Amino acid sequence: MNQIAATPNAATAETVAAPVAAPVATPATIPDATEVTAVTHWTDRLFSFRCKRPAALRFRSGEFVMIGLPGDPDPVTDRSKPVMRAYSIASPAWDDELEFYSIKVADGPLTSRLQHVRPGDLIILRPKPVGTLVHDAILPGKRLWLFATGTGFAPFASLLREPETWERFDRVIVTHTCREVADLAYGRAIVAALPDDPLIGELVGNKLSYYPTTTRQDSVHTGRITDLLRAGTAQRDLGIDAISAATDRAMICGSLDFNIDIKAVLEGFGLGEGANSDPRHYVVEKAFVG
Repeated sequence: MNQIAATPNAATAETVAAPVAAPVATPATIPDATEVTAVTHWTDRLFSFRCKRPAALRFRSGEFVMIGLPGDPDPVTDRSKPVMRAYSIASPAWDDELEFYSIKVADGPLTSRLQHVRPGDLIILRPKPVGTLVHDAILPGKRLWLFATGTGFAPFASLLREPETWERFDRVIVTHTCREVADLAYGRAIVAALPDDPLIGELVGNKLSYYPTTTRQDSVHTGRITDLLRAGTAQRDLGIDAISAATDRAMICGSLDFNIDIKAVLEGFGLGEGANSDPRHYVVEKAFVG
C-alpha cells in the first residue's frame, strides 16, 4: 500500500546551489572544516543543506555527527571555541555528499548563524558518527515504523534511502508529526521521490506507507500520532491489524515529550526498547531535541 500525496509548497522551496567553479581553500585554522555545496529553505523556519563528505567519514544510515561553526573570539585571549551541536545525517551511507535538515532559531547559538550559510561556506564537522537509529539495534520483523516530529525526520531521510531498510522489512510506515502542513514539505519530498529512485525504487515497490499528521492546522490527518495510535485511528487508516512485538519494529526521533509518549504507547503494545548492544523491538534517538 503506497500512500503518497503531492509535495506541498514545492514551488516555494528555495534552493541555492554551488557555482560551477568556485574553489574554496580550507583555512588551516579551522580543523575538520568541510564546504557547503547547496542550501534549500523549505519554510521561514526550516532548511536543509548539503556539504562535501570527508574522505575518512564512514557511518551507518541513521547515525549523527557533531557539526558547527567557529565561535566569537574571546575578548581576552582572542581565541574562539567552536559552537557545536549533534545533527543526524539525512543522507544515506552510500551518498558522496552529506545532507542535514535543521530548524531556524533566531537566538539559537548555532542555528541563528547556520541558517545563513551559502554554497562555498565552511562548516565544522567532527567525523565521529554515533547513534541508536540503526538496523543493528532492532530485531528482525515484518513492519518498520518510523516515528518523527519536526526535524526529527532527518535520520529517517537517511534510512529511507538505504537499501537495507527495504530488504529487511515487508512494510515501512513513515509517520511525521508537525504543527502545520508546510512543515511537512521536506519529509514529503523525500518520501515522494522514493518509488522513482534509481537505486531503491524497485525495492520500495508497494512496501511504503506515509502517514503525516499536523497538530495546529487541519489536514488529512489532524492530531498527535500518539493519540491516533491509542485510539486505533492510525491503524484503521493504514489498514493494519494490531501492533505487536511479533511483527512490529520502530524507530523514534522527536522532542523529549514525544519520545516519552510514544515509548509508552509502544510498550503498551508489548514492544521493548533496544540498543546497539541489546537489539529489541524499538529504539529512540536520545541525542535529538526539537
